[in-house]
Amino acid sequence: MNANAALPDHRRLGRELGLFDTDPLIGAGLPYWLPDGAVVRHTLEEYIREAERRAGYRHVYSPALGKRELYEISGHWDHYSDDMYPPMKLGAEEVVLRPSLCPHHALIYRSRSHSYRELPLRIAELGGMHRAELSGVLGGLTRVRAIQLNDAHIFCTLDQAVDEARAALELIARAYADLGIEAVRHRLSLPGEGGKYVADPELWRRATELLREVLDASGVAYEEAEGEAAFYGPKIDVQIADPAGRESTLSTVQIDFHQPARFDLHYIGADGAKHRPVMVHRSIIGSVERAVAHLIEAHAGAFPAWLAPVQLAVLPVGEEQLGRAAEIVREAAGLGLRAELAGPAEGTLGARIRAARLVPYQAVIGAREAEAGLAAVRLRDGRRPGELPVPELLRRISARVAARGTALWE
Repeated sequence: MNANAALPDHRRLGRELGLFDTDPLIGAGLPYWLPDGAVVRHTLEEYIREAERRAGYRHVYSPALGKRELYEISGHWDHYSDDMYPPMKLGAEEVVLRPSLCPHHALIYRSRSHSYRELPLRIAELGGMHRAELSGVLGGLTRVRAIQLNDAHIFCTLDQAVDEARAALELIARAYADLGIEAVRHRLSLPGEGGKYVADPELWRRATELLREVLDASGVAYEEAEGEAAFYGPKIDVQIADPAGRESTLSTVQIDFHQPARFDLHYIGADGAKHRPVMVHRSIIGSVERAVAHLIEAHAGAFPAWLAPVQLAVLPVGEEQLGRAAEIVREAAGLGLRAELAGPAEGTLGARIRAARLVPYQAVIGAREAEAGLAAVRLRDGRRPGELPVPELLRRISARVAARGTALWE
């Protein structure tokens, strides 16, 4: 028997829990999100946008297509075209599905003049990109061909680069705490041999020195790994592991001197002259697809309360309590909670409790509870806080959801 067969697998759990699925008519590596999965994805995206907004980022939208010339300028065409979809002819032009967001953000920066007083300028986007992954490496949500990337680019002075990269690492750490994600290690990814990488030794030296300074200032242990860098520069990779111990990269921080030069980016300094900005790339959770895959496995489908598709299941003991239970569901929805009614038509009370085993909170409503305005509370982890007035229960759940994190009860 395979020792890993009993471990949580997001491909199996995702389908069993109705989070995502695939269809051969859509194609391999192109999953679609079912309603409960869409709730998880939307909640995660809103969390990231709010965290970035609070950290001083401005959000943009940019197209998932670009002219081939754009990627020739950025260097993707020379160094990354094997992972890109072939160009599409549009009259005399060739357009390409983008493999990354950074060239678009460089153009957004370049579209306006900038003073040193505006820097750092933090541009963020949850944007679509496409990579021509081979069918043999595709799997569930971890390796897909259409990706929704949590990406951002910080345009700053050289003196600001270390602090900005360090702040990005702190943002990643806070998100991991709220999501219940554990980083197994930090990796300083360096270039290897061959023509995959931009041939500019000074560029690599400067960027690597700065990233070492970031890691040392952050106080995190790290390992260096050759052959894992981006084609245009070194990066910090935050590594996670699945239940079987297989490691992958979820979050990244990079310092880039290459693309600011390729796109001729500049700002006006205090001396009135033009200066080249540094471009800090960072992603808090990487792709939404990979992040959700990891969350499914890390929590075995029992998401933190604030992220769960259904946060409260209301279970009337009998038909006589259906009306009161429906009122509680409406009250919870009015407070912004995701609540569902699980009535007697769906089986015995015991069967309904078992069916809602992954829901963080259950409110059982019997005759006495309905009469007294109470709910018998059950938590997903087996605890039973007892009977509470319904307004108090909803207040407590709302407070825990607003606090984020992984705790269920105060």
